[in-house]
Amino acid sequence: MTIDEKRIRNEVDEIVELVLKDYDQGRDIDNMDVFNQPERDEVISIVVKLLGVLFPGYYRDKGYRFYNMYSKLTLQFEDIMYYLSQQVALALAFEEKYASCSEEELEEEARKLSLEFFRKIPLIRAKINTDIQATFDGDPAAFNKEEIILSYPGLLASTVYRVAHELHLLGIPLIPRMMSEYAHSITGIDIHPGATIGEYFFMDHGTGIVVGSTSVIGEHVKIYQGVTIGALSTKGGHALHGTRRHPTIEDNVTIYSGASILGGNTVIGEGSIIGGNAFITTSIEPGSRVSISNHEMNIEGGMCETCEKADDCLIGNGTFWE
Repeated sequence: MTIDEKRIRNEVDEIVELVLKDYDQGRDIDNMDVFNQPERDEVISIVVKLLGVLFPGYYRDKGYRFYNMYSKLTLQFEDIMYYLSQQVALALAFEEKYASCSEEELEEEARKLSLEFFRKIPLIRAKINTDIQATFDGDPAAFNKEEIILSYPGLLASTVYRVAHELHLLGIPLIPRMMSEYAHSITGIDIHPGATIGEYFFMDHGTGIVVGSTSVIGEHVKIYQGVTIGALSTKGGHALHGTRRHPTIEDNVTIYSGASILGGNTVIGEGSIIGGNAFITTSIEPGSRVSISNHEMNIEGGMCETCEKADDCLIGNGTFWE
């Protein structure tokens, strides 16, 4: 070993000792129990495999040939069940109510919860199908529904949300958020699994959309890129956990790009149209049209009593709505 090699080796040894001492401070960042917490790559793999169950004709393992759907589903479910139960058991250990459970008890509870989730797959698929229809009806650029399933980030994000939300409702910690953040990382769409979203949900373009954990979104809602449905203030920090912080969006609402709708007491009434870049912290009556003019928010009244359709009696040039 040369003199330079010895010197580098000594410096490396010193750095290792320095970092080991830094690990020994008992902080959150110092946790090294890597084998007793959910594994991100495994959770992502579960999501990908579930897509094959949700969309049997679009996401498939080309390495195998199946002669009947029963055999295919049996193999898929057994595979996903094994890995999902494993990850759920690791996640349950973080919940206080499972603190006294043995490893065997955690594994048994994880199996029960995983089976309960699988029973919800028909419900999840039914909601996803409405999202596909809403996307096709709402986007004239869509060539067909196959294009939507295979290429639209909004549908992928809402699909992963539908899965994560059902796991969230079962009280499973960590795993739903890991799934939704995976979708966030590849689509730019951040939907918390705790949000409640109705059927026929359509996100056009999608990138930059944020939907907070206590948001409630009705049916037939259309949202464009860059929309935030968020909390009015987070000054209270984690002390606000569990409180209602995010808005309610009623049925048949359209929200255009860059709009921010904030606050747990904010309700966007049914049939309203929210223009681009609007900043809303108070409730909006049903049938309203909200636009920004000279940095001022203008709210045009609700449903017309004559035509009974807000779209038929727009005031102004109507350049931001369809």
